[in-house]
Amino acid sequence: MQRMTALFSAALLSLGLAGAAHAQDTQQSQDPAASGQAQAPAQDFSDEQLQQFADASQEIAVISQEYTQELQAAEDEQAQQEVRMEANDEMVKVVEDSGLDVDTFNAIGQAIQQDPEMMQRVQEMAES
Repeated sequence: MQRMTALFSAALLSLGLAGAAHAQDTQQSQDPAASGQAQAPAQDFSDEQLQQFADASQEIAVISQEYTQELQAAEDEQAQQEVRMEANDEMVKVVEDSGLDVDTFNAIGQAIQQDPEMMQRVQEMAES
């Protein structure tokens, strides 16, 4: 169970960087609910959204591990920045392919950190 929490934390940490890198994309979104959730995490997510979050988080954790190795092997700051940007692009793609937008993914991540019952539900979804 701690491993799953660590995966979610790694995914959220990584995606936090992606959210900043793709701020223009989310600002252009025409879905007002998506931008509203970024400001205040909603506690009322559907089971489908939680499942999408769980699935995306697992993929993001794998990407994060892969890119962490590349980051450590990078020779200078510019190479590290390129690795970070590539990793962020991959993670954003995973989130969007899951059916969520980055703001909603991050809002769910914040919500599960504050709600142990929701965290448990998401962990169970990830394990099934």
